[in-house]
Amino acid sequence: MKIEQIYTGCLAQGAYYIESKGEAAVIDPLREVDGYLKKAERNNAKIKYIFETHFHADFVSGHVTLAEKTEAPIVYGPNANPDFEAIIATDNQEFKLGDVTIRVLHTPGHTMESTTFLLLDEEGKEHAIFSGDTLFLGDVGRPDLAQKAADMTQEELAGILFESLRNKIMTLPDETIVYPGHGAGSACGKNMSKETVGTIGEQKRTNYALRADMSKEEFIKEVTTGLLPPPAYFPLNVMLNKQGYEAIDKVLEKGQIAMSPEAFEAAANETGAVVLDVRHQSEFAKGHIPNSIFIGIDGGFAPWVGALIQDVKQPILLVAAEERLEEVMIRLARVGFDNVIGYLEGGFASWEKSGKETDSVELISAEELANLSKKEKLNIYDVRKESEFLSEHILDAENTPLDFLNDYLATFKKDGKNYVHCAGGYRSMIANSILKARGIHNVVDVAGGFGAIKRTDIPKSNYVCPSTL
Repeated sequence: MKIEQIYTGCLAQGAYYIESKGEAAVIDPLREVDGYLKKAERNNAKIKYIFETHFHADFVSGHVTLAEKTEAPIVYGPNANPDFEAIIATDNQEFKLGDVTIRVLHTPGHTMESTTFLLLDEEGKEHAIFSGDTLFLGDVGRPDLAQKAADMTQEELAGILFESLRNKIMTLPDETIVYPGHGAGSACGKNMSKETVGTIGEQKRTNYALRADMSKEEFIKEVTTGLLPPPAYFPLNVMLNKQGYEAIDKVLEKGQIAMSPEAFEAAANETGAVVLDVRHQSEFAKGHIPNSIFIGIDGGFAPWVGALIQDVKQPILLVAAEERLEEVMIRLARVGFDNVIGYLEGGFASWEKSGKETDSVELISAEELANLSKKEKLNIYDVRKESEFLSEHILDAENTPLDFLNDYLATFKKDGKNYVHCAGGYRSMIANSILKARGIHNVVDVAGGFGAIKRTDIPKSNYVCPSTL
């Protein structure tokens, strides 16, 4: 028996490849499926099943494409109703894979079709669970994503999740390995561990939602408290996973259209496309196309695109290094953004050479910010999450979280300068690009973010451990 976790950091997502006696299964595959096909080919194995734990909201799964290329059936748990052919398994139904068995455990609560797959080893012993978004390390799946489709409140779903965990998961042996669908950084939970593999016993001891003395009422309250609104693109991804989607090869082919600066500008004007600049934030600060949006490829790229651009059908024009174009488009497609219509040939340098108008973002060091603050009252904006801000922040700074920046536009001053920072400089540059595109040009980016600010003598709040908030 072979189990491989294929973890994608920018999505904080775990897909799984299981193999026994020449037969393989893939659980919650990514949209680009060549890696699974090559893995099976190298091992002289045949992909026999594709298991989906639920209809994912935060990424587009590769289940449809993988099924087309392998003729392996897609398997969902009870209550699933996809628009394509699939096996809708019953609770406790078993699937043989070589010498091992995969048992379906219907664990609704995150969504009503949510299912955990229990792997029984060659001797029939409970070896591992693939828990999807039912159980994470340190947390459980948020119960508010399916309420419209299920016509249920998040409190009702949380109550169902409580029963699933108590009756299906916590009854398993403590040594059973837990392979979750996500880790820290995913918007599918609120308190996930950075670890990506654990055990049932560890979770019983450390996961707040699995406390032995916890009542259902306490569980519902704790699981539903502090949930931020889900990103706007989540329902659109659910639809793609439920209805099917265009093959990623065609998406890549459609988007790799090189455009001169003149053609690029014309396409932006004619289509209303978002000009998305994915270079490093320092390059964007030095010079960029006016009204372009910065979301750097070397950061939490795909989730931020989803959170801030939101509409997966929005036309996109790319400013990127040509050697990274395919990577950018794959990562966009992972979250359902398939409508890249071209890219700027020669990158930003060709735009500069054409003599077209450019823009830039003013930078200031943390030390300069601290010195200025001694002479005058500054307008300082912290675009980190509320929990980060509450943990420690510059006194008198305003918290305008990047996730909800559009809700705070009126708070930015028209006169003087608006000094914007995050933790390290990535999110603040995204924020500044959005502010400039919204007509707020008097922004200054604090280089190095709060990590650099902490080393200065600028007055800051007392530190509070985030886990106590």
